[in-house]
Formats: sequence, structure tokens, C-alpha cells
Amino acid sequence: MQIYLDNASTTKVCPEAAASALSAMTECFGNPSSDHSIGRAAERIIKDARGHIAKALDCKSSQLYFTSCGTESDNWAIINGARYNSRAGHHIISSAAEHDAVLRSLDVLKNEGYEISLLTPKSDGSIDPGEVALNLREDTCLVTLMTVNNETGAITGIEQISKLLKAKGSKALFHTDAVQAFMKVPFSAAKCGADMVSVSGHKIHAPKGIGALYIKAGLNLPQFLVGGKQESGKRAGTENVPHIAAFGEAARIAVEDFDDNFAHMKGLSDYTRQKLSELGIQTIGAGSPHIISLSMPGYKSQVIMNALDAQGICVSRSSACKKGGRSHVLEAIGLKPNVIDGALRLGISRFTAKEDIDIFLQAIAKAQLLRHR
Repeated sequence: MQIYLDNASTTKVCPEAAASALSAMTECFGNPSSDHSIGRAAERIIKDARGHIAKALDCKSSQLYFTSCGTESDNWAIINGARYNSRAGHHIISSAAEHDAVLRSLDVLKNEGYEISLLTPKSDGSIDPGEVALNLREDTCLVTLMTVNNETGAITGIEQISKLLKAKGSKALFHTDAVQAFMKVPFSAAKCGADMVSVSGHKIHAPKGIGALYIKAGLNLPQFLVGGKQESGKRAGTENVPHIAAFGEAARIAVEDFDDNFAHMKGLSDYTRQKLSELGIQTIGAGSPHIISLSMPGYKSQVIMNALDAQGICVSRSSACKKGGRSHVLEAIGLKPNVIDGALRLGISRFTAKEDIDIFLQAIAKAQLLRHR
């Protein structure tokens, strides 16, 4: 028996995406920059995939550029975005609850002399747009805030913040890490108002190692990787055609089944939260249907994880990128150390069954009983 409840870390590749990748590797295996039949076939795969992902993101294909992952997309948008817009100033607004891909990018800029204002998140992990307004300055060149918090599932009002920046006449560029929002909650690049949006394939049942960055039309964001003229001259390096094909297919399916998938995940999330409450287990944050953060104060999350893993149940402590470190997100929202140390994160997907949740709940209830004997 294996129960996989770590879909916020990564999802299993769906059969359709895997088949697309295999076909691209074994049939249309040419270099997409090569001017022969197999090369042109690979180029068509990229074009079709870009179209599927652009439809899912609600943008034009010409505004979407493939990267190796969400981290590269964040690095590109934040580091080169701030440098490009440095004429507006050297002040950046972000939050203490961002993914490390954002925070480490900000460290690079801080070392270059940029001033970083890290906003304190609300108790659920989201950011109050009013805090952005209070910290906005004439020399703010970049605002970068994630749409869905990767540990608590809390949703920040990106569209509201975008309207606020425009109303105040800010010259700042606006970036959002939408890796945990893409195809999980209703999201539109066209409507949210961000200048740059990061997404990743492995959160929506495509392979690890493929991502994309939306860049608003008219924003001449400099290259992050230099070399050839791939990706319309924006991102050098031979495109990863198999992974792009899989990403496109996963996005196509996600769009077609979005309403059903959303309802399925929300139903399971609501059910899980209710049952955890009945067990007296605290949940942290809310918003996105696929992330459930919970805590069992007095327990050690690593011990609980190991016990669950021994039963074939896979969960995580926090972001997989933390590699066992204490969650800076849960620290930022002001939770007590014993709450943080007893925290777990469940990640639900369209493949998660109610039976999976019930088995997890039974295991957690059993752990509580053993603790109190």
C-alpha cells in the first residue's frame, strides 16, 4: 500500500504527459532549431505545447517562455526584473513567507545594494494589500509576492495589489510566483495584472525540470541565460522538447477538467479539515484546495512523518526545498515553536481518493492514542 499525499512538493506524471514525452524522445527527437523535417516536427511540438499552456494561463503564446523550473523563472523575473527597472529605484517589496527561490534571489540583489522590504504575512500566510501600500515608495522598482503560499495554501489578492500599484502610479514591476496557483485555483495572467508570472510543470502532473515565465507584452526583460537565440532570443539553450511536450499535454488536460478537479480537491480538503478538527488537530491557513497544513503540538513532525512513511503514507514537513530545516513561513506568521515543530503538510491532487484520506486519518488517530497511553 502506498498513499501519496505530498502533491504540493511534486505530482506524479500523468499517463498522457508521459506518452507525449516518450514520443518526443523517440519519434520527434530532432533539434527544434534544425531546418529539416525532424527538427521542424520538434519545433511544432513546442509551438503546440506553448499554446496549451498559454490557454491554461490565459495569455498569448508570444508572452510565454520555457525555463527549466519555477526556480529559474523566479530568478529570471526577480533578478533581471530589478536590474532592468533600476532606473525607477533600488527598493523591492516582498514578504517573509515567500519560497526560497524568491528569497535567495532577493539576497543576490541585496548584495548589489538593493533595499528589501519583507512584509509580515497574516496569520494564514497571505499578504495584506494594505501592507504593500504602506511600504510602497517612489523608488520601489519591483514587487514580488506569491499567489498561493506553498506551505499554508493561503491566497494573496494579486489582482488587488496590481490595481493598487496602478492607482498609485508606481513604476515598479510586479511579479508573482504562481507555481502553487497554476491549475489549482482560478488564475489568469491577463486579469491578475502582474508583469511576470512563474509556473512549473511538475505541480500539474508533468515531469520535473520544466517551467515557464509569462512576460507581459512590451516588457523587454533581459535574458537570464545567454547563448543562442532560442525562445525568441529570451532564453538561450536547446529546448527540452520531451518535457515541454509533457507540460503542454498536462496543461491541456488540466484546463479541460479544471472545474471537476477543483471540486474534487476542495471536497477532499473540506472533509479532511473537518475530520482533523474532530480529532482535535489544529489546521493552519486555508485557501487553495490542494494544500492542508496541520500541527500536532508536542509531537515532532519528523517522527510522525517517519511513522507514516513506514505505513506507506507520504506527507511532508513543509516545503521539500527546506531539506529538513524549520519552516520560515510558519515562523513568519508567528506560530509558537512547538506548533511549528509538530507541523505537517498534505498535498492533494486529482488522483487523491477519499480512501487515501481515510487511511491517513486512521494513522494519525492511532498515533494520538499511542502518545497518550
